[in-house]
Order: sequence, then C-alpha cells, then structure tokens
Amino acid sequence: MSGVLGESKEPLQAAYDLAMLDLDGVVYVGGEAVRGAPEALDVARKAGMRLAFVTNNAARTPETVAAHLVDLGIEAEAHDVVTSAQAAARVLVDRLGRGARVVVLGAEGLRTALESERLVPVGVGDGAAAIVSGYAPDLPWRDVMRGAVRIADGLPWVASNTDMTIPTDYGTAPGHGVLVDLLRRFTGVDPTVAGKPARPLLDETIRRVGGERPLMVGDRLDTDIEGAQNADVPSLLVLTGVTGLAELVAARPAERPTYVAADLAGLAESHPAPRTDGSRAELGGWSADVVEGRLEVGGHGAPNDWWRVVAASGWAHLDASGTPADITALRPPDGSLGA
Repeated sequence: MSGVLGESKEPLQAAYDLAMLDLDGVVYVGGEAVRGAPEALDVARKAGMRLAFVTNNAARTPETVAAHLVDLGIEAEAHDVVTSAQAAARVLVDRLGRGARVVVLGAEGLRTALESERLVPVGVGDGAAAIVSGYAPDLPWRDVMRGAVRIADGLPWVASNTDMTIPTDYGTAPGHGVLVDLLRRFTGVDPTVAGKPARPLLDETIRRVGGERPLMVGDRLDTDIEGAQNADVPSLLVLTGVTGLAELVAARPAERPTYVAADLAGLAESHPAPRTDGSRAELGGWSADVVEGRLEVGGHGAPNDWWRVVAASGWAHLDASGTPADITALRPPDGSLGA
C-alpha cells in the first residue's frame, strides 16, 4: 500500500451502507459515551446507514452490550451486536456441524453463542471435538491447566481473540491474548482466531447485519484497521481511543486506514485525499512535509484535513526511510478530539 489515503466525494454514510463499529474508544470509553457519538450515529442511521456494533470481547452477550448502549443514549438491539464469541461459534459449527461438543474456557457470552448455533458447551474434562477460549476474568487456573494439556494432546483450538489488553475501571489490564500467548507457548499450537484482526468476525457481522458496501470504524490500528484490511473492507480510523499522533504516523502498511477523522462525525463528511509529492502532502489549506526527519505542518483549515496531511506525509516518509518521522514539535489543531 502507498502512503496516500483513500478519497470519498460523498459522505461516508452515503458511500457505504453498513458501518461496523468497534465499541470501546469509538462509541464509548468505559462507562461514558464518546462525546458526540450518539448524535453522529443517529444522523448516520437516519441517512440510511445500517449500524453494527462489533466487539472482540467474548464475555458479554449481545443483549448485555445492547442494553449498555441504550443506557448511553444509543439506539441498539441485540441483533445489532456481533461478538467474537459468535464468530468463534460460526467457525466451530462450519467445521464440526451442529450438535458437536465443545470445551469452553470462557464466560457466559461464549457459552450462549455456542448454544445459539446448537453446539454443546462442556466442561474441560469432558469428551469433545474441540476447545474454544475467550476472555473470562473468573476462569479457574485448574481449568486453564487442563485445557492446556488437552490442546497439547491434539484437541483443535479456536480462540475468540488475541487482544493483549482490555480496559477496566481500574486501568488497562491483561486481555485474553495473554492467555492465548501462554497456551501457545506451552502447547506449541497456534489457535484459529475468530476476532479482529482475523477475518471471521467481520465476515460474521456482514452475514448477520447485511450490507453490500461495508465500512469498518475503529480506533485501534492493530485490530480494527488491520482486521479491515484482512477482510478486504475499507476502514475509518477515529482518534477518540488508543491511536494518537505517534501511532498514526508510525503505522505499518497493514495497519493504515482508508479514511481518518477526529471522531464519528466523520461519517457525515466527504473525505478528500491529500495531494502528495514525495513526503509533502497538501489539503484544504494545510501542508505537511518531513524535513531532516522532522514532520512539519503549516497553514490552517479543518482539523480532519490536518490529520489527513499528517498521515499521508508521515507514511510516505516511513515507506522511504524505514523510520517514523519525529513528531515531538507537532500539536493537533484546537477542537480535534485526537489532540
């Protein structure tokens, strides 16, 4: 891929008929809606865009997630929510058929997803055709030990996701990916992964919610955006979550979004692409270039255009030099949530 962003002359909510929305960092942060997110999603829905709320968290059921969204003022029903647990269940039923017994190293959301596909969740010591793992903060260590032995002995293994961290009320904590890494190192076995950045979760979302022109919307380069590339789906990066200026300009080609916006209001906007010449990028009154390794931006204009020229210039420099540009002197424009 080049360092140049994509272009949409139409607002994204007109150019695409399905927005697949990551949750934490995009729609909400912790227990609060992202500023402006409920209003932006309401505008997109009224414009005819379908909304799907997509999560790598396999612990919660779609009903629980939808209820949380409603509490935040966002219209949502259970069928609008697609989880990595549902994607894992789809992978298993496609391979094993309905009625297969599956060991569950996970929480209620994972068991419910299996039962919805008429798979039979069983304990770690029971006879089974496969084992599936997912985020579960109350998972007993003895079950982890027995599950590891069964995987090492050859029981096929599907993991809901490989996220190394998960946000909590007490800070960023180890995610399910830490357990996956432990099991992988102990057993020497790589699982089939259902959640982002692997493809099954986005395929399952399109299958469940519908849409011929889907768009992935996320805040994480290594899950949301890379997952969109793996699924051959365009993506919108919003800067209300974990990705900031440093991460954006250092993005590998596999992690680069099609579009960039400060927040979900970007769904209602057209997305012009910067004009580029080497590492110089220009758009909407802004110009960016890398001079002696330092990314410099001048001019004035819309905040989202600032982010676009910064991304295009930074990526071109990274591709040419192999080293991210120095951004220590840069400050995003006032009014940008990515600041």
